[in-house]
Amino acid sequence: MVEERITDGRRIAELLASELDGRDDGVLDRIAVTNADRDVEPTADGARAYDVVMRTAADEPGAETEERLARAFVHDDRAHLEFEAGQDVAVEAAETADLRVRPKATDPPKTLVFVESGAAVKRASDVVRAVTRSLADGT
Repeated sequence: MVEERITDGRRIAELLASELDGRDDGVLDRIAVTNADRDVEPTADGARAYDVVMRTAADEPGAETEERLARAFVHDDRAHLEFEAGQDVAVEAAETADLRVRPKATDPPKTLVFVESGAAVKRASDVVRAVTRSLADGT
């Protein structure tokens, strides 16, 4: 049996979106994929594909608030998450998961976590899980 390595950035981002949005266990039940650009085309610098948000209960019964944790971008051969929240946790979790990570010198600063194959999707979802847990716990 031949195993193919998925290195198409758009497909990797789709797999990650399915992993994040389809989970309803643990802290990932608070995660949603929003503002998806279904016609996104990969670019060398990365084109925005969707947002990753954390939903929390609001003061009113049945109401929710959303906080954007990251935005997903697609390249020809990979995807990356651009974390806006929980950046220190994202760096630590990405390094632990053996994912390439680097800061982005913008104002405000962001942290980029690269998802370079379909096999790395689970590890990237673990990074989102760690960030979500940290924010939910207030740490």
